[in-house]
Amino acid sequence: MNQQIFKSSLPVLFGYMPLGVAFGILFNDLGYAWYFATLMAVFVYAGAAQFMVIGLLAAGAGLFEIFIATFLLNSRHIFYGLSMLKKFGDWNLKKIYLAFGLTDETYSLVTTIESPHGIQPIDYYFSITALNHSYWVIGCTLGAWIGASIQINTQGMDFALTALFVVLLIEQWKKIKEPLPFIVAIFSSLLAIYFFSEQMLLLSIVLSIALLITIKLSQKDTYE
Repeated sequence: MNQQIFKSSLPVLFGYMPLGVAFGILFNDLGYAWYFATLMAVFVYAGAAQFMVIGLLAAGAGLFEIFIATFLLNSRHIFYGLSMLKKFGDWNLKKIYLAFGLTDETYSLVTTIESPHGIQPIDYYFSITALNHSYWVIGCTLGAWIGASIQINTQGMDFALTALFVVLLIEQWKKIKEPLPFIVAIFSSLLAIYFFSEQMLLLSIVLSIALLITIKLSQKDTYE
């Protein structure tokens, strides 16, 4: 493994591991066997959605409700994938996995950091995605195992997610250096918190996407 690729993934490692452990511990409290946490990490691989599923399962929600809620929460990934279609190249097994593994953090990395010299871009993106995925699987599995073995107070562990997004935000700013997306995101978040605090994340994402599309279309019409 190229050391530069591993080094690039370190911010995600330090964010995913404690979050994965926290998820595993909380998931274990639901009474499921530890390997269900591993299977969810492997096949669902969606941090916020997995934490949301814990609450839904605890509240007795049905599979259809869980499916709809998870789909809406992760609908932003559709736009991630669409924006990376050309960058990932021709369709093959690697591209299918890259589309599946395009989380917020992985998307931020592959859109920020250029492929190191001597490494094919598709191999670089694949290695980053696989490393990030493995961090999440290991964290969830370890947490489920710890949760089954000892009692731990997990209060405050979710702060790692906030710290991770701050680091990724700084990297995006250094790369883009355009204030518009950040202003739109802040405005949408504040509006969603004020009017719909319980569904803040989903609504702020939808509002941000709608505003950015509207602004881009208006700019295009102006130039034409």
